[in-house]
Amino acid sequence: MSESLPKNVQEMLNEEKWTRAALSNYSTSQFKELDLVLKEARENRLDDELKKTCDEHLLHTKNSIIALYLSGMIALSRQLIDDSALMNLVAIFVDNHKWNIVKYLCDGILEYGESKFALRTLAEYYKNDNAEEPVYEIWERLVKVDYEEADLAKALAEHYEKEGNSGAVVDYYKKALHRYINKSLFTNVREIWEKLLAYCPEDIDFFLHVQKRIAKNINEEKAVLLLQDVYAVLKDRDVNTAIGILKLILQYDEKDVQARKEITECFRKKYSGHSQLEEYIRISNLTQNYRNVHEAVTDFEKHIAFDRGNFVYHRTWGVGRIASFRGDEIVIDFAKKRDHSMSLKMAVNALQTLSKNHIWVLKATWKKEKLHDKVKNDYAWALQTVIKSFGNSCDIKRIKAELVPSVLSAGEWTSWSSRAREILKSDPGFGVSPDNIDIFTVRDRPISIEEKLYNEFKAERNFFERAATVRNFVSRKEIEPDSEYFTEMFAYFAGYLRSRGQITEQVAASFLLVKDLAARYPHLGSGLSLNFLEIFDGIEDVPALFEDLKDNKFREEFLAHVKLFVPLWADIYVSLFPHALLPSIIDNLAGEGYSDKLTAMTLDCFEHFRENREAVIWLFRNGAGKDWYEKAGIPFDRQLITLIHILNLTFRDIENHRDTTENRKINRQVFTILFKEDTLYSFMDGADDDTIIRLFTLINDVKDLDPAEKLQLRDRIAKQRPSFKFFGDTEKAVMPRGLIVTSAMYGEKQRQLAHIMDVEVPANSKEIAFALSLGDLRENAEYKAAKEKQELLNSTAARLKDEIDRAQLFDPAAVNTKRVSFGTVVTLKNSASGKSEKYTILGPWESDPDKNIISYLSPFGGTILNRGAGEQVDFSINDEKVSYVVERISAADF
Repeated sequence: MSESLPKNVQEMLNEEKWTRAALSNYSTSQFKELDLVLKEARENRLDDELKKTCDEHLLHTKNSIIALYLSGMIALSRQLIDDSALMNLVAIFVDNHKWNIVKYLCDGILEYGESKFALRTLAEYYKNDNAEEPVYEIWERLVKVDYEEADLAKALAEHYEKEGNSGAVVDYYKKALHRYINKSLFTNVREIWEKLLAYCPEDIDFFLHVQKRIAKNINEEKAVLLLQDVYAVLKDRDVNTAIGILKLILQYDEKDVQARKEITECFRKKYSGHSQLEEYIRISNLTQNYRNVHEAVTDFEKHIAFDRGNFVYHRTWGVGRIASFRGDEIVIDFAKKRDHSMSLKMAVNALQTLSKNHIWVLKATWKKEKLHDKVKNDYAWALQTVIKSFGNSCDIKRIKAELVPSVLSAGEWTSWSSRAREILKSDPGFGVSPDNIDIFTVRDRPISIEEKLYNEFKAERNFFERAATVRNFVSRKEIEPDSEYFTEMFAYFAGYLRSRGQITEQVAASFLLVKDLAARYPHLGSGLSLNFLEIFDGIEDVPALFEDLKDNKFREEFLAHVKLFVPLWADIYVSLFPHALLPSIIDNLAGEGYSDKLTAMTLDCFEHFRENREAVIWLFRNGAGKDWYEKAGIPFDRQLITLIHILNLTFRDIENHRDTTENRKINRQVFTILFKEDTLYSFMDGADDDTIIRLFTLINDVKDLDPAEKLQLRDRIAKQRPSFKFFGDTEKAVMPRGLIVTSAMYGEKQRQLAHIMDVEVPANSKEIAFALSLGDLRENAEYKAAKEKQELLNSTAARLKDEIDRAQLFDPAAVNTKRVSFGTVVTLKNSASGKSEKYTILGPWESDPDKNIISYLSPFGGTILNRGAGEQVDFSINDEKVSYVVERISAADF
């Protein structure tokens, strides 16, 4: 029947037109029959042809029930934005009061996602049926997708007020408030504002955020009115927050006399125990209206920090504590300058005031062990302390500088910082600066996840990281995407579509993201052209753009759209695979019966392996056993030869500094396949001599491959085939790359480095700090000596780290006594004197010429290296010719 389906549908359309069936004759059973037609069309990929037939029919028969339903449902299943066909169909049955059919149609539409039109129509259906509870359920769904709907949000809040569900009340009043602000309806805004102040006065961040929107969307005077309401509620509960509210009011209107009086009284309340309170109010002219209120507040807050017992910092004398006041003079006790007196005016300008919890104060007043244990075990406290110490704005580098090495050792910092980063990201008590994602702040009140993600979005400069943040934002169930935060983030990506010229990876990714968001929240799609074929046709180089989509989710979505909308999608998939080794590409091609294309792609990748290195590796690892891969008929030895060529190519590119990081990764993958996974060894065990010669020759010609690997392969071949001849080669002791060391000396070098980093560096830092406290660095001999020692320690530590990184531990069981090599004792006979001399060959770390322990890297060691018993060695020392004969070679005693 599938082949005749379009013809059968055309006959149904003609019959409907000729018979002019009355609407009263329709029931849900006819639509269920049409659903079977749709199912058959989808199964046989005839839905496009079916939609075209229906659309053509609607051109001259616009109220065809069959055509409207089939065309509309196919459009809905393809996520096409035009839903006019179904809207017209539903309207026809609403006008004729066929409510059962209306409900069936709306339920069918909603199976594909929420629809404002379908939900409103269903709500009307339940109202006609006098079903109150389903109406509220529909309203809740409608409010979630219609972000302009304020009245229903308010109605839901009032409904839950009657039921006593305060959580739902606050939630829906907040939704209504945001939407009334968007409509600039201040009377409604104020009514709900007062309701929310009664329900959740502690949610100060919400009120502060909303007042900004009111100032922007309505006007600043209205924002001040609402802030006054908040102040009235909080002034007796939280004096610090009340002061913050008054500062906002004064930012809007610095001439507000009442706000100035109120902030003065709040300061009196906050600092009621301060010995100089009234004097500082007088000095700052806080109560005098002629002085600028912002300058007066700043001046007062600068002075109020100076009180008996408070801490200060001087750049030369360090941390001090205010001991007393003598008239206009203050007396400060510094660690090395007790009872120091200076005028208040000079103190305000020259000293930095420190809170009692400032990290510098804690370092100066706490025992080192106490501070160390507190920092090490209480991550959040330590982070809050350091960040607040520096203007509530701090990056990881500054945190490290304050803690290492004075509190934590370098070793402790490594593990401590990993956990600290997790806390900074997940703890709502911390936020990031909107201008720099690396700058962290401490929140007076826990930040909402909504604002935290928004700040991360603003601070992030990378396009794809911003996209990931938006996805994270909308995935959170506790966040409703109708806030100003989400609107601004969405606008960033929509801007790429509105102003697009050349189709870049950012434009393509923005299309995919915006289309996804518009499908979830239909109101977002208004005014945007969301046609994938327009985007696709504008791409100059599809594989290059696909490779630039630095996000696998975008790549998968791009592939899904290509398959859905591009007729020759299979060819596109084949061209994209080498640029992104996604299993979904292979799975889709194989699942849709394109095995022949996969086979051809495999042959092409191996044929042009230079350009498709990673694709060859992926196919080798994942294609084995698959029909399409086996049909390519590539002999296994040829596959291995291709991998060896890739190994050699990557070594060359690394040496020439070409795409070094990428080539190192590919090189490691091939090396693992060939050697670590025994693929090469296992194959050669069963191969014929010609194949072995060919493969071994290729491996031997890879110049930068570790000689030890070549020797191991050679030994294995020799062991398996004793009679096998290696042409043009002689056995040598092979030295691996790096610095060969004994395990004992390796441990000793690690201990030396640890002592420098954990003992000598912290001690040197204290010496520098003490020298700085002596002042006048030009004549400061202690400071110069300490800095010279610091340079020596740093260079020694750097050298040790480099040598340890390059070190390769020697296995005594692997010593080769056929040739002079690392770990051997060689007896040499001096040809001139006839005396025998015995030398132990080790590395530069173990070298001790006085004990005849020679480094294999020294000129003498290099000369006798690889010599065998009976060989003569001739060389010159200080223009004197010396000749030795190798008598014996034995293993050194480890």
